[in-house]
Amino acid sequence: MEDNIAVGLDIGTTKIVAMIGRKNEYGKVEILGIGKSKSLGVHRGVVNNITQTIQSIQQAVQEAELASDMQIQGVTVGIAGQHIRSLQHSDYITRPNSEHVIGEEDIDRLINQVHKLVMLPGEEIIHVLPQEYKVDGQAEIKEPIGMYGGRLEANFHVVVGQVSSIRNIGRCVKSAGLNLERITLEPLASANAVLSQEEKEAGVALIDIGGGTTDLAIFRDGIIRHTAVIPFGGNVITEDIKEGCSIIEKQAELLKIKFGSAWPGENKDNEIVSIPGLRGREPKEITLKNLSKIIHARVVEIVEQVYVEIKNYGHEEQKKKLIAGIVLTGGGSQLKHLKQLVEYITGMDTRIGYPNEHLAGDSDDDVTSPLFATAVGLVLDGLKRKERKVIEKENLLNEFEDESNQSQEILNKPVKERRSFLDKLTERVKDFLDNAE
Repeated sequence: MEDNIAVGLDIGTTKIVAMIGRKNEYGKVEILGIGKSKSLGVHRGVVNNITQTIQSIQQAVQEAELASDMQIQGVTVGIAGQHIRSLQHSDYITRPNSEHVIGEEDIDRLINQVHKLVMLPGEEIIHVLPQEYKVDGQAEIKEPIGMYGGRLEANFHVVVGQVSSIRNIGRCVKSAGLNLERITLEPLASANAVLSQEEKEAGVALIDIGGGTTDLAIFRDGIIRHTAVIPFGGNVITEDIKEGCSIIEKQAELLKIKFGSAWPGENKDNEIVSIPGLRGREPKEITLKNLSKIIHARVVEIVEQVYVEIKNYGHEEQKKKLIAGIVLTGGGSQLKHLKQLVEYITGMDTRIGYPNEHLAGDSDDDVTSPLFATAVGLVLDGLKRKERKVIEKENLLNEFEDESNQSQEILNKPVKERRSFLDKLTERVKDFLDNAE
């Protein structure tokens, strides 16, 4: 595939989306094709049926290939799920020679040290995100490279997940005949798609309400500060409607989408929906007021859990205040009056996030729906990674342009780039899959 094209694969609880995107000459992303299939083998963000998941992935990929007239090989995959948790950790290294300036290798050494943290059995560190550094006790350093100092320390945001869950996703992607280019954290992908740089600087909480999970990512001063995955999403609301109204799931889902509201006060007592009975039974009559009461109760529970996480991050301290408030995205964010309810519960400014921050102006309305925030984010992630590789190759070439005899040698040398932990994680999953067959 060409360098300026990438494919995002969002393996969700309700749907699997394959999305093909390309960078245009203005630096914006054009979506060339989308494929969407019902996700049958995933529960709360975790694969629980390999065969069904592989089939759903293949279906979504075929649809995207048809729409774009392209062949998909490599994909960027998102992971979420109830097994993801995060913690704060600080660590330091003492440098052998403080006469030399701090370089990449010192930071790598420090990050590798964090990787040796002892986790619970079956867990693995997915992301190690440096927050800020200290050099010889001087705090609040954003970029220590090039500085002098003997002791380098940093605060880290560490994201942890279950190895088996991540490997299962890798297995599904590989068995669907695709090449796993990179694994990335879904809340981070969604954030890339819907948040502006100003919001990330000012402080913002992104809440991505999916079918099986609700993901949270908090940014402040342009750096990710906190992530959490809450194991509830739109599906539990549907489940409650199904139980509360004694109807089948398909009808409950339709009711929620068409008539659902998170604010019970909105509906009059006499507004009624009639639902056809099963196999010759009498139709059921459901009042919209009751429907919104059921929805309201569950949504309040989800929002309150998210708010606990926002408070855990420390939003109530003056220094950590999230000035840009909350951005809601994901399919669940389309519920009527949700914005008002979230503002009421948290007291924070709220907006709905559409993934059009980096998309070309003439994109379809479909693509810019909050439903596709994660998929758009994964495409952006894939494109960014390809761009980095191209730039690094060019830089190497430019360095040696003058010394033409050496330039051939350097071309044959592999490009050394500072690999993020996601790249390393992707490699570990790939190695495991290759050896496990």
